[in-house]
Amino acid sequence: MTEEQNSPESQSPQVVNLAHVDVENVHAELVRMHQSSARAVRSEDVELNLSAVAAVEAGTMKMYQSLAAAAEAKEMTVSESAVGVVQAETLSHNGASAVVLAGSVEFGNAYAGLVAGREVRGDRIESLILLSPRVEGNVNTVMDTRGALIAGMVGGLFAGIMLLLGRMLFGRR
Repeated sequence: MTEEQNSPESQSPQVVNLAHVDVENVHAELVRMHQSSARAVRSEDVELNLSAVAAVEAGTMKMYQSLAAAAEAKEMTVSESAVGVVQAETLSHNGASAVVLAGSVEFGNAYAGLVAGREVRGDRIESLILLSPRVEGNVNTVMDTRGALIAGMVGGLFAGIMLLLGRMLFGRR
C-alpha cells in the first residue's frame, strides 16, 4: 500500500505512527516508523524499525534494522542499521556508515568509511579513515597517518610522471 502524507509545519501533529506505508514528508514531535519509508522526516524524537528514510533531522533518533541516506541528530543510536552520512553530537553505532561526523562516538560492531569525531570509543572500530584526537579501543583502519602520507606522495609522483610523459609524447614542437 502506498500513501502520500504531507504535514505542513504549522499544523504538525504531536505523534505520528507509520506502519507499512510510503510517505513524502513527515513533521511531528514524535515519529515512529515500522516497515515504512519516507523521503524527509523532521522531528524531536524519531524511532525507525525496519524502515527507510532519505533525510532525517531529529533531536533524538533511534534506528533498528533500518536505512537512512542522511541523518542529523543531537543524540543517535544505530543498531543493525546502515546510514550514508551521519552528523550527531552523541552517537552509539552498531552497523554500517559511509561518513560519520560526531562529537562523541561509541562503536559496537560497526563499519565506517570516514569517521571524524572529538572522542571515539569502542571494542572494535573498523574504518577506512579515522580522524580523532582521542581514540579508545581496538582500531582497524585502512589508512593511518603514515599511510596517508605515503599514498599522497605516490599519487603525486604518479601524476607528475604521467604529466611529463603526456607533454613529451603529445606536446607541441
